Amino acid sequence: MIEVKNVRKSFDGKVVLQDVSAKMEPGKTSLIIGTSGSGKTVFMKVLIGLYAPDSGEILFEGRDITKMDIKELKELRKQIGMLFQGSALFDSKTVEANVMFPLDMFTQMNHGEKLKRVNEVLDRVNLKDANSKYPAEISGGMKKRVALARAIVQNPKYLFCDEPNSGLDPQTSLVIDKLVKEITTEFNITTVINTHDMNTVMESGDHIVYLYQGKKQWEGSNKDIIFSKDEKLNQFIFASEFLTKAKEMTMLQAKEKGRE
Repeated sequence: MIEVKNVRKSFDGKVVLQDVSAKMEPGKTSLIIGTSGSGKTVFMKVLIGLYAPDSGEILFEGRDITKMDIKELKELRKQIGMLFQGSALFDSKTVEANVMFPLDMFTQMNHGEKLKRVNEVLDRVNLKDANSKYPAEISGGMKKRVALARAIVQNPKYLFCDEPNSGLDPQTSLVIDKLVKEITTEFNITTVINTHDMNTVMESGDHIVYLYQGKKQWEGSNKDIIFSKDEKLNQFIFASEFLTKAKEMTMLQAKEKGRE
């Protein structure tokens, strides 16, 4: 579990996060959503220790990351997997070498052990026999799956995903959403996703934190969000006329069902 307590962060006197609190539980996908400039990217960077908060606590299983020394932070980061927005694969390395990279850097496993683990995670993300391909030879969706395989190759307790569907078509996005959710549940990972994608919100939002101007404006699940009466949240989620009508239809159906 990751617990955030009253986190505040500012840059050059400008407050970006204002007393944000939240809990991210294992086996669930926690989404951070909000408009550009809402503070969600800074919030994720604070969570993983790239930025130190001005005040507040960030507890990983009860241990405050803000009070850890370099050695403790290094050990914690071995338990963290990261799926980057642009996949961040090494163009000069094969799929196999990309996925093996964290094992080369952070473990004492021999090559046979590393290769076995790489094949396990590639198989899990449905990329069996893709070992020898290079990033330039595979699709955007396959690159995301390679990046996801690399993120979980060390059996992390925590998985952070920065805009995992960026640049993908809607169908491929759904595949990635489903895969991340399955892996989160299967391995009981605490997963935190920073996203603009409303499909991700509706498909994977076990827990959602909506930030508005650096404050936590709303918190709930994908089951709650469609019935939310928060005006700012509704303006963000149902920005298009199509989505507004879809919400109205869903609420009408729920109302009619309640009369039965």
